[in-house]
Amino acid sequence: MADRFNVSTERSYLFGPFQLLPAAGLLRKGNEIVRIGGRALAILTALVERAGDVVSKDELMAIAWPQTVVGDGNLKVAVAALRRVLGEDHPGERYLTNEPRRGYRFIAPVLLTGGGGVAGRRHGRSEHNLPYFSTRLIGRADVVESLVKILPERRLVSIVGPAGIGKTSVALAVAESMAGQCEHGVRFIDLTSLRDVQAVAVAMAETLGVKLSTECAIHGAIMMLRERRVVLVFDGCENLLPTTAAMIGHILSAAPGVLVLTTTREPLRIRDETIHRLAPLAVPPTTAGLTVSQARGFSALELFIERASARLEGFGVADDDVPLLADICRKLDGTALAIELAATRVDTFTLRELSALLDDQSLLLSLNQNSPVARHRSLAAAFDWSHALLTENERTVLRRVSVFTAAFTLASAHAVVGDDCDVIAAIEGLVAKSLLSADVAGPLVEYRLLRAVRAYAAQRLLESGECDDVCRRHEKSG
Repeated sequence: MADRFNVSTERSYLFGPFQLLPAAGLLRKGNEIVRIGGRALAILTALVERAGDVVSKDELMAIAWPQTVVGDGNLKVAVAALRRVLGEDHPGERYLTNEPRRGYRFIAPVLLTGGGGVAGRRHGRSEHNLPYFSTRLIGRADVVESLVKILPERRLVSIVGPAGIGKTSVALAVAESMAGQCEHGVRFIDLTSLRDVQAVAVAMAETLGVKLSTECAIHGAIMMLRERRVVLVFDGCENLLPTTAAMIGHILSAAPGVLVLTTTREPLRIRDETIHRLAPLAVPPTTAGLTVSQARGFSALELFIERASARLEGFGVADDDVPLLADICRKLDGTALAIELAATRVDTFTLRELSALLDDQSLLLSLNQNSPVARHRSLAAAFDWSHALLTENERTVLRRVSVFTAAFTLASAHAVVGDDCDVIAAIEGLVAKSLLSADVAGPLVEYRLLRAVRAYAAQRLLESGECDDVCRRHEKSG
């Protein structure tokens, strides 16, 4: 990232398109100097130097107004001006969050440079090709730590889970942590927009700085990797699962210095694959009487609070609000994308209104956001992506079992789906593809749809014209 800037010998901080040079009192965007007041620059410097940490309001006011007693209003005005300078009014740009009654946090990745080169990293992305992400990862520290430990031992780890659970975010955090452990760094390959495995090989080679012809792409990529020590992150493997899995298998056999981390809604099913099924974020039980401080110990609630605070200046949660907040996160099944989408509505609805609105399953699908990744713009888009990868048999069974509002057994599924489908094959496929969860602890396996998946499948059922027949069979089955 540093090569986009004219980096001087003084210490500077790089984030997004900006370069902050505290000693010179300058903020640059590309080659242009950004006009910014002295107080706003002082606040920005304090936040950037402690990126990822909360800086209290009192501390920021003491830094910006060292000889003057001012109130919170002055700080709010200065921060609002700073947000405008950074372009936070543009979709997808987010650098600061407000922590109610605490202060502010700089959440964008920051690269620290000095002496003409990289001196270190804070809260940050590496100098490799990992995508820029502007929000703090919440509730996944233990998972990231575990995957960083086991990846060098296992060599192939697949992060598996349903749409919106946070697979890509976790993979990026793991890759960031491992960037300095391999001589040739980390390379991210996005499979979601590619059409065939030849394109995957070409994309992988290009990220390593090697040009390959399409005709010899796979063989050339494997030859190139034989002498490399590198972490390859393949994102969205379900798009080209069989051929990508085969290519990864060949790479691991031929290139002993390569480690592979994948994100996928379905395991690769190749030799020596270690599968990590990513669980939902933690939600408190319905009986818990929690304070706000205790609520923040549950990652689903912490995520909602942070994203809502970023959306609405002054957003705060009192102890009396915690049951409502927990109810919202339970209705969203602890799914990170769903929680983030719901949190963006706090400038329109109260928590009580939002909780009531979420009883309408169609609202889950209509929640949306601006995102450079099409499948992350809404839950409907995320499930469209998954649905397109199903067989026709799996699609039919998925929409028909949406009539179950609670867990169901294989026998119940047979009774509702009918005789025109291979129910066993479909159930097996839907579990593998993270659209159904299976509880194998009891005498009978019980299957369950996440609320958002059920909402999507129910919409498909209505569109199919089968709804009356399926509901009739459901009622008859008891």
